[in-house]
Amino acid sequence: MKNLSLKLEDNIFQETENILSKVNKNRNRYINEALEFYNKFQKRKLLSKQLDKESKLVATDSLSVLAEFEALGDES
Repeated sequence: MKNLSLKLEDNIFQETENILSKVNKNRNRYINEALEFYNKFQKRKLLSKQLDKESKLVATDSLSVLAEFEALGDES
């Protein structure tokens, strides 16, 4: 486990302390869970951006293939 020193804005710290007193969780565990959640959120956003970019790269080809399949259906 790594040690980390961080500076929090006063309002964020106070809100966190208020929540911690109600959820019965220590600060270290709470921050670890928050960062884990945020990391997953950011990974999903990055994946979404990548998928959007790659979808745009193949969009023209996909439409062309679709048109060919539709033409085959019209022939039968």
